[in-house]
Amino acid sequence: MASSLRPSLSSFRLSGASSRFCPSLSFHFPSRRLSVFHFTSAVPLSHSFGLKASRLLRRDGNRMGLMASGNVAQSSTDATPENVLEWVKQDKRRMLHVVYRVGDLDRTIKFYTECLGMKLLRKRDIPEERYTNAFLGYGPEDSHFVVELTYNYGVDKYDIGTGFGHFGIAVEDVAKTVELIKAKSGKITREPGPVKGGSTVIAFIEDPDGYKFELLERGPTPEPLCQVMLRVGDLNRSIEFYQKAFGMELLRIRDNPEYKYTIAILGYGPEDKSAILELTYNYGVTEYDKGNAYAQIAIGTDDVYRTAEAIKLAGGKVTREPGPVPGINTKITACLDPDGWKSVFVDNVDFHKELE
Repeated sequence: MASSLRPSLSSFRLSGASSRFCPSLSFHFPSRRLSVFHFTSAVPLSHSFGLKASRLLRRDGNRMGLMASGNVAQSSTDATPENVLEWVKQDKRRMLHVVYRVGDLDRTIKFYTECLGMKLLRKRDIPEERYTNAFLGYGPEDSHFVVELTYNYGVDKYDIGTGFGHFGIAVEDVAKTVELIKAKSGKITREPGPVKGGSTVIAFIEDPDGYKFELLERGPTPEPLCQVMLRVGDLNRSIEFYQKAFGMELLRIRDNPEYKYTIAILGYGPEDKSAILELTYNYGVTEYDKGNAYAQIAIGTDDVYRTAEAIKLAGGKVTREPGPVPGINTKITACLDPDGWKSVFVDNVDFHKELE
């Protein structure tokens, strides 16, 4: 069983375990002072909804222009469902970070910095709660998608399950990157080559805890940490949920009948310039074991109250009602999608105040 999760700007207590280290990739990291952030209230773990496979419905993912609505204390009591769902399309949203557990924090930090070229942005220990967080990425948290690692004292191994897929990192030369990783005895699970059913050159590696990373060959990008892949049991249902409740744009769909799977790419901007969510539907598979290693994605919003309303209207489950976190007053809300994957929404103004 996983230990209870505790939020940290999107985080909730976390940890996993295993292998090797590698040379660094070269990236530019603008310097910025980052402050420590701690949520003191616990948030319940997710559970799975009943799943049913369905035919893929292709939808137009056009989003309206973003419009900041400010640091709203609460949503309007006379808001209609139509108004709330329309507001979601205009909300100023961005994927902030992805949270998961590891079994040896120092070992994982070493692997990510030496093998994957990430920078350790900040680290904080919460001894009274018996866990430590580390934030790593390719740039400051106020403008980049980053990872938040959590080590729970005394827990050195977690079950990743079958539902979590991988994280994606964009690099200019996949083959060269793989050679650098091999030089430090890093684990390569898929040698460089074109993706099945496509032409993009990719490779797969595993970190010391068994989390998979897909290396994607592409030109210079402002967001090297570029994707999170999760498996779902009904792709049509998931696309509709993430468009309505999360305001994501459906960027593209690719069906691979030869290999019996379909993927949908969703996000808040072009996939070559921003982090995206990749949902994978494997023909005939409607349920997955989520394990206890992967936790959630954090997303910024201008109004956590309206966000919670939209999630409920779109069929999601709110697991943490919107409101300020005791002690720091940062407003958050947490939810589950129809497959039971957790996400946390964080007030944009409060988020930037904490980082400043």
